[in-house]
Amino acid sequence: MALPAAAAAAYQSIAQMGQTAAGSASLAPAAAPGSNFSDFLSGAVKDSISTIRQGEQAATQQVTGKANIVDVVNSVNAAELTLDTVVAVRDKVVAAYQQIMNMPI
Repeated sequence: MALPAAAAAAYQSIAQMGQTAAGSASLAPAAAPGSNFSDFLSGAVKDSISTIRQGEQAATQQVTGKANIVDVVNSVNAAELTLDTVVAVRDKVVAAYQQIMNMPI
């Protein structure tokens, strides 16, 4: 079945976007008037990666004693919520793909 290969390719492309987002100083807004769905999705993924990285950085700073615990909890909660949202969207996309593949021709 081609689904595992497609999923692996999607994860790899998201990881590559995360690496390029880490190298850029600023991120574009998730949606702009007149933009297409691909641009929206790309922006949303970059925002998600940024939020998760901020949570990781806050946790690392707390371990070294350089961060306020309230800020760390807020950052980690935001990262957790973002991850839950990304997983839910991924599950919906996979379910839609499976429904399309099961349609009779």
